[in-house]
Amino acid sequence: MFLVDIDAGRIIEDDEIKSTLAASAPYGDWLHGGLVRLSDLPSREHIVYPHSSVVRRQRAFGYTEEELRIIITPMARNGAEPLGSMGTDTPIAALSNKPRLLFDYFAQLFAQVTNPPLDAIREELVTSLGGSIGPEHNLLDPGPASCRQISIQFPVIDNDELAKIIHVNADGDQPGLAAYVVKGLFKIAGGGKSLVARIEEIRKEVSKAIEDGARIIVLSDRDGDAENAPIPSLLLTSAVHHHLIREKTRTKVGLVVESGEVREVHHVALLVGFGAAAVNPYLAMESAEDLVRQGVITGITPEKAVRNLIKSLGKGVLKVMSKMGVSTIASYTGAQIFEAIGLSKEIVEEYFVGATSRLGGVGIETIAQETIKRHHIAYPPGGEIPGSKKLQIGGEYQWRREGEPHLFDPETVFTLQHATRAKRFDVFKRYTSRVDDQSKRLMTLRGLFTFKEGVRKPISIDEVEPASEILKRFATGAMSYGSISQEAHETLAIAMNRIGGKSNTGEGGEDPARNTPEKNGDSKRSAIKQVASGRFGVTSEYLVNADDIQIKMAQGAKPGEGGQLPGNKVYPWIAKVRYSTPGVGLISPPPHHDIYSIEDLAQLIHDLKNANNQARIHVKLVAEVGVGTVAAGVSKAHADVVLISGHDGGTGASPLTSLKHAGAPWELGLAETQQTLMLNGLRDRIVVQVDGQMKTGRDVIIAALLGAEEFGFATAPLVVSGCIMMRVCHLDTCPVGVATQNPELRKKFSGKPEFVETFFEYIAEEVRQILAELGFKKLEDAIGQVELLDTKDAVEHWKASGLDLKPLLKSVEVNSPRKNTTTQDHGLVSALDNKLIELSKDALTNKTPIRLDIPVRNVNRTVGTMLGSQITRNFGGAGLADDTIDITFHGSAGQSFGAFIPSGLTLRLYGDSNDYVGKGLSGGRIIIRPDEKATFESAKNVIAGNVIGYGATSGEIMISGVVGERFCVRNSGAVAIVEGVGDHGCEYMTGGTVIILGKTGRNFAAGMSGGCAFVLDLNPQLVNTEMVDVLSLPLDQEDLVKKYVSKFYAETGSKIAGEISKDWPTFKDRISLVMPRDYARVLEVMAKAERSGLSVENEVMAVLNG
Repeated sequence: MFLVDIDAGRIIEDDEIKSTLAASAPYGDWLHGGLVRLSDLPSREHIVYPHSSVVRRQRAFGYTEEELRIIITPMARNGAEPLGSMGTDTPIAALSNKPRLLFDYFAQLFAQVTNPPLDAIREELVTSLGGSIGPEHNLLDPGPASCRQISIQFPVIDNDELAKIIHVNADGDQPGLAAYVVKGLFKIAGGGKSLVARIEEIRKEVSKAIEDGARIIVLSDRDGDAENAPIPSLLLTSAVHHHLIREKTRTKVGLVVESGEVREVHHVALLVGFGAAAVNPYLAMESAEDLVRQGVITGITPEKAVRNLIKSLGKGVLKVMSKMGVSTIASYTGAQIFEAIGLSKEIVEEYFVGATSRLGGVGIETIAQETIKRHHIAYPPGGEIPGSKKLQIGGEYQWRREGEPHLFDPETVFTLQHATRAKRFDVFKRYTSRVDDQSKRLMTLRGLFTFKEGVRKPISIDEVEPASEILKRFATGAMSYGSISQEAHETLAIAMNRIGGKSNTGEGGEDPARNTPEKNGDSKRSAIKQVASGRFGVTSEYLVNADDIQIKMAQGAKPGEGGQLPGNKVYPWIAKVRYSTPGVGLISPPPHHDIYSIEDLAQLIHDLKNANNQARIHVKLVAEVGVGTVAAGVSKAHADVVLISGHDGGTGASPLTSLKHAGAPWELGLAETQQTLMLNGLRDRIVVQVDGQMKTGRDVIIAALLGAEEFGFATAPLVVSGCIMMRVCHLDTCPVGVATQNPELRKKFSGKPEFVETFFEYIAEEVRQILAELGFKKLEDAIGQVELLDTKDAVEHWKASGLDLKPLLKSVEVNSPRKNTTTQDHGLVSALDNKLIELSKDALTNKTPIRLDIPVRNVNRTVGTMLGSQITRNFGGAGLADDTIDITFHGSAGQSFGAFIPSGLTLRLYGDSNDYVGKGLSGGRIIIRPDEKATFESAKNVIAGNVIGYGATSGEIMISGVVGERFCVRNSGAVAIVEGVGDHGCEYMTGGTVIILGKTGRNFAAGMSGGCAFVLDLNPQLVNTEMVDVLSLPLDQEDLVKKYVSKFYAETGSKIAGEISKDWPTFKDRISLVMPRDYARVLEVMAKAERSGLSVENEVMAVLNG
């Protein structure tokens, strides 16, 4: 920052401002005298609870065997959040027949397009889980009392640390930090009325405690018994939090929650989000200790199990925060970044003020009854039944006969596979009847819908458009080659190409060989090419061979996070397509590093349209409150298609917290999107697609009536291909060869394109039947006709009766189209590339070398990309010989200079450029140097912007000058040379060579798993060494570096490059090699295999398999 002092007539710079403020009071003395570190407080006796006590309380709080096995045990053993796969197909809490925790009624919100999520893994240095407990004083009037707090390192504290807090002032030596414990229990005999009354008593009790000097309030649900059940900790925390806000006493105290109910990341995140400064999940910790003592967890002590659990929960909360772009726990506390799904407006207005609840739902009586039902498991009203002391089985994550119902249970899977393999439409109707029978099971919001009768006159099915027209509207979901096997991926592509639909590559790239049709006329080419944040396999050739290019902003199973492919699935053939290292796990960055705003998204849309002007540009979003506004922005950014994914979408690997608790049902997102687009007059210019557990023709019709024109299916086609829903995709142990790369398991793949064809044909036929019943001749005529939907009273369900779905069926009273009728104007007519293509026509037709000299301005965006796509179209992925088309520009280039350019195209710029130079570079060459008339020293001046070489796969970038942040992020194979970079250089790099002849910023090489970086005068303190080593320049690399530096000097005239070339013996000792450890290991294995005459692939696989 800087300050203009008008009186003094001078500008006060950042350092002086902050130095003055820092010296204005003795802040250091205040902190030293007032801040108490939790670790410094006296230790308390650790209490060990017997197994019987732990189990009794586990039953009272609704623990299940599944939660202990899938949630608690992995966290306590490994110190990391457990992973899952295949999405969720169980009912939302408001439609579940089981007594669900109040936590389950809330969904995490996340950033998409409007701002980027944070990267909590590779950029942890900008995050903090450290917080404080105690009163907060006026920031504008600081004093010693402002620092009177307890400092904690994590928002999760163990039982012994809680004891320290409770007794912090037991000896009177910590004045101003007195703690007061509130018993958060209510008498079950009175039901909801008793719960409400007890909360009011507690509110008054807390107010009185504050008057009496308490500065820390501990909300505890310990000591329940047969008559007294724990108040849901989230309800109690938020109720007290908002009560104190109303009383204007909230800043006088810190809230600490001691709860046996808490055992997941989502639970902790909610409690912090609704006001808690710290959470003590005492029963989860006692359960972890008990699992060690019972021998379930081996090899660690009970104390280590608890520390692992705390680490898992804390890191998980950090990831949840990061989804919204929040970097510190202090900013997240009380932020309420959640949406309530299925809670009544009365509860929200009283206890969760400011939270969003669009559909209403259960009231306080239902919450009380759910709590009592759980309590009765531990304290049966009629007394204990012999053999009843076990925990309930669960079934939320994996199907169990007595657990939560799943849309895909064994009977449904068998029926669907039998129908499509035997070509039995009658059996298929049994499958869809079972899935659609939501009137009794009520597992989805669409299960509450009915079709209004009598609105339109039914027609004969012979009058309805043929299935072949409906099939064109179907697509398979984005499933990457890597998460599923080659056989499964190609089966889907062949089937969709046969029926005229579209298959989707997912974010793992695609073998270029699949662009060539088979001898029998089949095509394995995926029509939809996905561009995700990792940019795996995204080349000019990949983009040119697309009908749709899909920008994945979020994924239903894990919105706000990057894709994840465990290292045990990165086989050599997968690594080749992804331009990465075999055996090294891949995690895409949570944000697209070239999309931090809606304007950036518009730029990427423009870039991709230039890369393939014949493809539709498609943006994938996930349903959440506000997605309609984002979709409107996507339309204004000139996307051709917007996809609204439901929260229940499948995945090959995802943290279980995200899989179960992030995002909203597609019914909510689709309705909001349709209404918002219509209200803003934008509906006509964009196609709306929807996906997320689409399984039947009825699903398609309901989606169409809510506004969708196209429909995505993912899980169902996989089931048709042989998937039996084992939900072990992330383990590479799929027993039917669908979601594995293991060659032996892949042999068990039994799917055929014909099965997938039959599935979609049957879906289309069912759509035709319903259209006939509703009186529509074409599916297009049904789009947006929401008036034909009605809602059931759901009187048979003890929870769903309070839901109000009318907001979903709201008819927008504007004279606006309900579907897409026009095309977007992408502004390609005015692009500079049109001139470049005309001037290069000889090279494009007969490979004649071309030399051009052209002025460029910063309004010229994406220069060279359209020309590059024409080269790729004409000559394939190999492009042309280097420098066939050699263009020199003078001036300032706009965004994305040289994006995706292929071999044969060289762009030279005398001047400077904005962000995203060489994005997706695919073999081309880019040289940037200062203007000939420039007098400044290039090595000390910024000449190009941020995120240069993002996702580059081959080619060269040479820049004489300093560039911004994230240089060569996700570089997969290009050579890049520069004279200095900002923070996060070479982040997520998986291949290629980078040479930096100057300073680097912080967090260099974070997540770098492949390639090499050579840096002059490197400061090791700036390197993220989690995955790399910093080494002296090896002798066998000297010639390589010297060759590139000499070439850099020849191309750019770089002063520092010239000095190094002239005095190599001196400078070589100042050059460091940054080498990824796993990459070095694989290179060593490959070199050893070559020396021994062995198969390189077999040797790498042997290492991969341990």
